[in-house]
Amino acid sequence: MKESYWGYWLITLGIFVIVIMMLIQNVTSNNTEDYYSMRQISEDAITDSIDFAYYREYGEIKINKEKFIECFLRRLANSASSNSNYDVTFVGIYEAPPKVSIEITSKTDKYSIASDSESFDISNKIDAILEQRS
Repeated sequence: MKESYWGYWLITLGIFVIVIMMLIQNVTSNNTEDYYSMRQISEDAITDSIDFAYYREYGEIKINKEKFIECFLRRLANSASSNSNYDVTFVGIYEAPPKVSIEITSKTDKYSIASDSESFDISNKIDAILEQRS
């Protein structure tokens, strides 16, 4: 009888460890995925928002602020995870020289374990600068 209780405890411990690993994996993979997608999206949005008329006239690279915001939000909406809520904050957008600072906070779903409810809010901030090569 004693040996069967040890077996029950071992199975319970195994299930508990698996649940904790799944929660940690979900949070960390979302953070990594959000960071790399945010980096790629900001790079593409800066490239899409270059003002070519200004470049032809003055020879300097300048971005259009409204076009950048539109491109960034459209690309983020296409690649966003469906189980997270995102709060996007444009900290600073400079048209010439092109520099943007963006902060994205992702709010994950609430996890309930033994009547305790936990929610993880992860914040990523990125600064992107577009350089001109001569």
